[in-house]
Amino acid sequence: MTRRAQLVLGLLAGGALVGATVLQARAVQTGSPVTVATLPEAASGIAAEGRVVAYPGAEVKIGAERAGRLVRVLVEEGDCVRKGQLLAEIDSDELRAELAEARARVVEAEAEVRLSESTLARRQKLQQERILAAHDLDEATRDYETSRARAVTARAAVARYEALVAKSRIAAAIAGTVVARVVDAGQMVETGDHAFTVADLERLRVEGEAHEADAGGVALGAEVKITADGYPGRSWRGRIEEVPDSVTLRRIKPQDPSRPTDARVLAVKVAFAEPVPLRLGTTVDLRITPADAR
Repeated sequence: MTRRAQLVLGLLAGGALVGATVLQARAVQTGSPVTVATLPEAASGIAAEGRVVAYPGAEVKIGAERAGRLVRVLVEEGDCVRKGQLLAEIDSDELRAELAEARARVVEAEAEVRLSESTLARRQKLQQERILAAHDLDEATRDYETSRARAVTARAAVARYEALVAKSRIAAAIAGTVVARVVDAGQMVETGDHAFTVADLERLRVEGEAHEADAGGVALGAEVKITADGYPGRSWRGRIEEVPDSVTLRRIKPQDPSRPTDARVLAVKVAFAEPVPLRLGTTVDLRITPADAR
């Protein structure tokens, strides 16, 4: 190494020593230790992922009960509805006309019943007076029974058309908020087609998935810390309210791509211990207090 290179290295080493001395002096003045980097504290508890869902019966998918063309759609997503409130209506003009015709046949059949009943009563009286043949009485009895059967058939037709007209109404099965609307007026629908989803947003909880290796530390009533990416720096308290007796395959797609998607997990249910702004379907991270730490 040349004398010039040695001189340069010496100057650099001296500069580094001076810089370190200055940093130490500042640290003494401020009372703060000099560190290269501060390592984050390791998160405690059992890590799990979850999704905000409605309690059973608090979220209902509502579909068409018969095929036809929608003539009215009366709600939008976000609307609050009552149980039984009309959401949409399928064209039923033809059915209503057939219903009116069936009701008219009921009136006609009931009139025939009254006439045949009166005729039977007169012939029974004549037969008792022995001035009427038995054959004539049998005919009157048959006519009366036939008219009654026709009246029953006519009333059944009315009930059938009333049921079909009722199925033209798509109504809310529960009280809640319309969280999904997938139909529009003028659209053709088939029987069973999904039209709306109504949910009671006051009845939400978390479906969580903890790895099967952590199953031994998960217990009923354990406290849970809940966080979500959309709310940085915030967390909410929860408590495990259901623990299954078996593990299952993962259903929630992990946010971390390095995590396996075919892992076996313990699917727990977590109740919120306080009001939260989280929306239905939000993916959340969970930290479960282990059973041996309680």
